Parts: sequence; structure tokens; C-alpha cells
Amino acid sequence: MPDTNLDSIHIIGGGLAGSEAAWQAARAGIPVVLHEMRPQRGTDAHQTDGLAELVCSNSFRSDDAEGNAVGVLHEEMRRCGSLILKAADAHRVPAGAALAVDRDGFSQAVTDALESSPLIDIDRTEVAGLPPDEWRSVIIATGPLTSPALATAIAELTDESSLAFFDAIAPIIYKESIDFSTAWFQSRYDKGDGADYINCPMNTAQYEAFIDALIDGEKTTFKEWEKDTPYFEGCLPVEVMAERGRETLAYGPMKPVGLTDPNQPDRRCHAVVQLRQDNALGTLYNMVGFQTKLTYGEQKRIFTMIPGLENAEFARLGGIHRNTFINSPKLLDSTLRLKAMPRIRFAGQITGCEGYVESAAIGLMAGRFAAAERLGETLIAPPETTAIGAILGHVTGGAQPETFQPMNVNFGLFPPIDARDERGKRLKRRDKRRAQAARALQDLDAWLGQDRAAPENSST
Repeated sequence: MPDTNLDSIHIIGGGLAGSEAAWQAARAGIPVVLHEMRPQRGTDAHQTDGLAELVCSNSFRSDDAEGNAVGVLHEEMRRCGSLILKAADAHRVPAGAALAVDRDGFSQAVTDALESSPLIDIDRTEVAGLPPDEWRSVIIATGPLTSPALATAIAELTDESSLAFFDAIAPIIYKESIDFSTAWFQSRYDKGDGADYINCPMNTAQYEAFIDALIDGEKTTFKEWEKDTPYFEGCLPVEVMAERGRETLAYGPMKPVGLTDPNQPDRRCHAVVQLRQDNALGTLYNMVGFQTKLTYGEQKRIFTMIPGLENAEFARLGGIHRNTFINSPKLLDSTLRLKAMPRIRFAGQITGCEGYVESAAIGLMAGRFAAAERLGETLIAPPETTAIGAILGHVTGGAQPETFQPMNVNFGLFPPIDARDERGKRLKRRDKRRAQAARALQDLDAWLGQDRAAPENSST
């Protein structure tokens, strides 16, 4: 094990961002101390002491590297030697065009890799307050569930009011309790293997009754100081979506397009609830888009109204927790260092990026920036034409500090491209995205050719 000394990089938080940062720094030959407070101190969302535990969905979203921004990010991270993507690929489960994983196998793979690295020491104690002055290089990757003591210290240091939003967790159901005389296997438009999701159909009357139940159902109550905290628009609780309009869900996570009920092939469903495989054994399925703040009792009552789930047994009910993030465009420099205290970097969701892969990507860059700094090198960030560069640029200055909110990677963060066909006409949206994706991977490869901070022949 490496000594805890001035040459070590101290990383606080063993989630996806912290784990990736530790891996990247160690690949560059720099000793790392990874501080993870679990199991000494738990959180409201974690259930294990595993590193990189997935507390919400088991999906890393689209794996399409030719036309989807998050799919491009996947591929870029693979080319950067990402531990998170390596573990995800090794433990993927069927999910159509998406990359979904067996959450337990994934977390164990990351934990095993970090524990076996000769350059990584894992310290299972809480870092309460700001890190000690003698830690000359620190990465704070405590995610959305930063401990109160550390969150308070950060707020005092930056003289900033904490920004926060609520993030909700979808229920997980035992497959054996689903009624397949009603439900059926099919991917929307038969993508992937064509049968990667379980589908539960609703007619108009069933849908209307379900919407009424969602709106009227008893919700989790918030503490007084939490009541004005906004939700992240990309992860709204299902009942909040229902309150925004009675057809919101039918045009959102419950849209029936691309699906055919084999029991009623000539009739289109009004809405469909989809469930996605959650573990490698295929025994658990989570409800897609069904993040919720309903009480446990109401979840059981309302979700068993769904055709096919009348006798559903829940391995995990949905929940809700408070996410905290800093105003990164105002507080961080281009290499993720805190302007008020440059020995400290931030990574992951606490920087205001949203999503598993985005968090890990920021962790990847934090680890590389910190390692290069310890080696006396200057690492230039990837160009913003790449997915990694786009999300990094957004949180370190591309967003407006006055209106900063959590953001997933998307093509709107990429610089425009003036791509035309052989006749000189501008490309249509789909072809334009493909051109942006191709440009991103080409520019990422060029950037990697100049990167000396994490050599591929490292002993780790």
C-alpha cells in the first residue's frame, strides 16, 4: 500500500467519479488515497459499502456512439481506459440500445480493481470538514449525498449558498411476480435483441384511473428547509409529471409507440409501462421512468393497478433524496480546481453534471488533471467538440452561473458543425448528429495522442 504522504492524491468519495479519478491517477503512476466513509457512516440512498454503487437506475442510457451524445461519451471513455466503462461492459444486461448493468456485479468489479491496485489505498473513514492542509492535492467527489460536515465547510469556504435538487429512485420488481398473460417482452421498435423490456399495457380507462391515483396519492413530506428545492427536469417523479398534464406520461415514459400488444395486435395501447432488467440473472426488473416520492404504502397500492403488476412483489420501493451541487462555472477553473483553494478539485455530480457516465467522465478528467499536476506537466483539456470536453466545458464556464442547473451531456453542448452533403445542402438533424459524433471521436483520438498524463503501459 502507498504511504499517506505529500505525494499522494487524496480523493474523497468512492462513487463513480471518485473511483474513476483514483483509477486514472494510479494509471499515471501517482499514489492515491481513496476516502470512502461507508460503512462507517451510511447515506439515505446507499445500501452497501461497495465502491461505485448505483443508487438509482442501472442504466447508463444509450450506447449509440454514432448518433447519441451519451453513446459518444461511452466510446470516448472506453478509449481513455475508463474503469467504469470497462466494468459496465463486463456486467451489461439486455436493454435494447442502452447500456444497462447488473448493479452488484458492476460495483464489485470496480471495488476489486481498486482494492487490487498497488497504488491505491482505500481509507474507510469519514473526512469531516475541509481536508487537512498537508493534503496538497485533493479531489472532492462526494456526489449528491455529501456529508453535512463537509457540505457546510465547502459552503463556508466558497461563500456560496448551496444549490440543490431532489433526485428520485424507481422501484424494482421481482420478475416472477409479473403476470405474463398480460405483459409481454418487446423493445420499442424491436431495437437491441427486440425483447429487452417487459411491457404492461393500459387502455384509456385504466390510464385515467392510474393518473387520478398518482395525483391523489400520499406523497413523502419534506422538511421545511427542503420545500423550495427544485427537481432536476430529466429525472422528475412520476406523480410530478402526472400533475403537469394528464397526457404527459402517455407522451413520455409511458408512450406506446413502437410497441404491439400480442394480445391485442390490432388495437394500439393508450399507454405502456416498461420494465428493464436490473441484474444479470434476470430476476429483477426496474420500472422505467418511475422515479417517485409516493409513500411506500401508496406505491404498492397504485403501482399494482398497472395491468400485469396486480400481484407484483417489490425488491425495492422507490424513494427520494436531496442532491447537492456547487455553482461550478463560478467557483472552478478549467481544470476543476476550486479558485478559492486550488489544492482542491471537484468531480462528479457535485459539480452539477447529471448522470452516471457524465459524473464518471468528470472524475476521469479530475484524476488526469491532478496526476499531470503531480508530475509537473500541463494537461490540456479535450476540445469541446468531444463529449468529455463538452460536459467539462459546460460545468467549468460554459454555463451561466446565474441560472446554473444540472445537465446531462447532449449535442447542444457541442460546438455547431457546418456539415453538408455532396450537393452542398445542410445535413438533416440525424445526419448532423452523426457528423458531430464522428468529429468528436476523431478529435478525442487526436487529443489522446498528445496526452502524457496516463500512459497505457502503466503498471496498473
